[in-house]
Amino acid sequence: MEQHRTRKPQPRRPAGGGREAPLTPPGALVEGAAVYRVASRPRPGRPRVERTPPPVVMALRRLPNPRLTGLGAGLFVSAVMLAIGLLDWLLFDGSPLVYGLLFLPVSALTALWVRTADLVTAPISVPIAFAVGVIPVSGGSGGVGGQAMALVTALAMHAGWLYGGTLVAGLIASVRKVRDMGRRQRAATAPGSPARPVRRPAPERG
Repeated sequence: MEQHRTRKPQPRRPAGGGREAPLTPPGALVEGAAVYRVASRPRPGRPRVERTPPPVVMALRRLPNPRLTGLGAGLFVSAVMLAIGLLDWLLFDGSPLVYGLLFLPVSALTALWVRTADLVTAPISVPIAFAVGVIPVSGGSGGVGGQAMALVTALAMHAGWLYGGTLVAGLIASVRKVRDMGRRQRAATAPGSPARPVRRPAPERG
C-alpha cells in the first residue's frame, strides 16, 4: 500500500517576489528613513524604588512657601522681630538668649520666603530687623539719647547673634541663587528649548 507523504506548510511569500521588509524593533517609530526609538518603559518585573526624603525635608515641605518681595521681606522680618522683642521684654524680662535664639529661625524663613529676584535683600534686611526688635530688650531710659546709647550697647553685646542670623540668611540666599542659575542653564541647554533669536547689527547709514 502506498503511504501519503505529509509536507510541512511553507510560509507564503509576499506578492511581487521582493524581499521581506525588516521587522521594526518594538518601541520604535519609523518616520521616512529614520528610526526613532521610544524610551523603554520600566519592566513589570522590576518596579521602581522611590527614595523617601529625610524627615527634615518632609517637615520643610509642609511649611507655607510664600514669595515676598524685597520690601515685603524687610517689613515681615522687622515686624516679627519687634513682636519677639516685646514678648521677650514682657515674659522673660528682656533675655538676650531668647531673643537671639528666635532671631536665627526668623532669618532663615526670611531668606527662604523672599522671591528669587530679591534674594540680595535678605542679608540686608535681617540686621536692620535685629536692631528694630532689640529696642524693647535694650532697656534704655532718659530720653532719646539714653535710648540710643542703650541700643548701641545692646547691638555691641549681642553682635554674635546678629552675625549668626545674617550669616544664615546669606548662606540660604546664596544656595537658592546657585540652584536657580543651574536650573536656568539646564533649561537653556535642553534639546527641546527654543533657540534664541540672533540680533543682527543695524545697517550703517551713509
